[in-house]
Amino acid sequence: MQAAPLIIISIWVASCNNKVKDNGQSGSKNDTVAYSYKSFKQRDTDCGNNPDSSCTIVKAMCPEFNGLDKLNDSVVCSLVKLFTFYQPGGGNTFEQLAANFIGGYHAFKKVQPKSTLYYLIDAKAKVLQQDSGLLTIKISGYTYHGGPHGAEYEGYVNWDAKKDNNIALSDILVQGYQGKLNSIAEQIFRKNEKLSDTSSLNNGRTYFFPNNKFSLPDNYLLTGSGICFLYNVYTIKAYAAGKTKLLVPYTDIKQLVLPGSIISRYLHQ
Repeated sequence: MQAAPLIIISIWVASCNNKVKDNGQSGSKNDTVAYSYKSFKQRDTDCGNNPDSSCTIVKAMCPEFNGLDKLNDSVVCSLVKLFTFYQPGGGNTFEQLAANFIGGYHAFKKVQPKSTLYYLIDAKAKVLQQDSGLLTIKISGYTYHGGPHGAEYEGYVNWDAKKDNNIALSDILVQGYQGKLNSIAEQIFRKNEKLSDTSSLNNGRTYFFPNNKFSLPDNYLLTGSGICFLYNVYTIKAYAAGKTKLLVPYTDIKQLVLPGSIISRYLHQ
C-alpha cells in the first residue's frame, strides 16, 4: 500500500490584539506595528487518523508583521535554528525543519522498527513588547527526538523597528565592552549562585563553561531594566538544573551603554 503524502497545514490566525498597546515605557501608538499569527503543522506519513498526541509532528506558531519582511524572516529563522543546533544544515524555514526532523525519525525507525516512540517539535514565537522602536520577541518550544526525556529551549529576537535590523550588543554598548561586561556579569552570576569570588567554576559537575571560564551566551533579551542573558538547558548546567537567567541591570553597566542607542533612554527612567 502506497504511503500517504506528508500533510502540511498552514493557517492564518488573527491575533487577539494584533496592534500592541503602549506598555508605558516611553512608547506611543505610532511606534507599534500590526501583526497576525501564522500557524504551521506537518504530520508524518504514518500518522493516519491518529491524534497529534500519538504521532510524529512538527508544529509552530509565530507572528508575521505587516510590511517587515526582514523581521519576519529573522523570526522564522531564529525559531528554526533553536531546534536545529544539534542538526547542522537544518535549513531556515519550517518546511525544511519538518523535512529534516521527520527524516531523522524515519532513520530511527529503520534501526528500531518496533519502537512505539514518536518525535515532536512544538515551537512558538510571542511578541513581548514594542517600545519606541524596540521590538522584542520570545522564541521557545519543546522537542523530543529520542532519549529519556525531551527538552525545552528559549531564545529572543531584539529588533530595531526604525532601522529594520536585529540589535547586536555592539549596537548598544561602547567599543571594547566585552571584557568589562563579562566581569560585571560574572560578579552577578556568582552572587546569584552563592559562589565566592574565588570559587572555581571548573568542577565538571555543577557547571561546565567552555574552557572552564565564565562566559555570556549569545542569547539575550533587552528589557526596560537591563540585559537578560539566558543559558538554555545543557549550556552550563545539567538538564535537571533547567535554564539559567542572568539579568545585568543597566545601572551596573551605564558606563558601557552607547549614547544615543536604543536602550540609552532607560538610564534616565
